[in-house]
Amino acid sequence: MTMNTNPPRPRAVLCLSGGMDSCVCAALAARDYDVYALHFSYGQRTEARELRSATEIARLTGAREFFPLKMDLFRRIGGSALTDPEIEVPAAPAEEAAIGSEIPVTYVPFRNAHFLSAAVSWAEVLGAKTIFIGAVEQDSSGYPDCRPAYYDAFNELIRRGTKAGDIRVVTPLIHMRKSEIVRLGVELGAPFHVSWSCYSGEDEACGACESCVLRLRAFREAGAQDPIPYAAVSHRSG
Repeated sequence: MTMNTNPPRPRAVLCLSGGMDSCVCAALAARDYDVYALHFSYGQRTEARELRSATEIARLTGAREFFPLKMDLFRRIGGSALTDPEIEVPAAPAEEAAIGSEIPVTYVPFRNAHFLSAAVSWAEVLGAKTIFIGAVEQDSSGYPDCRPAYYDAFNELIRRGTKAGDIRVVTPLIHMRKSEIVRLGVELGAPFHVSWSCYSGEDEACGACESCVLRLRAFREAGAQDPIPYAAVSHRSG
């Protein structure tokens, strides 16, 4: 009888939005960890589409468990174009270099702190010491909760506020350009075809919001084809 001598893999919790960056993060985490994926529906415009994408990414990357959570707070307080129907999702600036120069109306107030708090709680129960999140500072919309200093501070909070203090949030993509993330995803076989980044469309990506524009540019600069459908009228090609 053949004995399995492979040591058990460590567990990791993954914050999985269903977007391009979290898709690559899922493929990256799956190389070395048993992944427990956590997804939030928080009243965002594309809530159903993101849940579908996250579910499929978790399945295709071999996550051990997929844990969808529903949170009503952000929808009820509003203040973001992603959660407040009275605030329109704007088109990206005509000059792409202007993206990230100021915090846009698509910023959801202190959102990632809520996500990470839930991830830390689950990690404590699972005995997981690592939490993955696909935060990116370069080529991004300039959200304050996607900066390295934010995660340094959050890790200090975890150290001081958990039972053992040894859980860490890791952000393997945070210093990468979006085109580099696409290349890494292609190398890892990340299932980009089921990911979703658009802020407003669910059947077709609008191609005009900041998230779409950043994604399209990333695939273009990486020399790869974005496999998701875009509305032809607003797809930026150059």
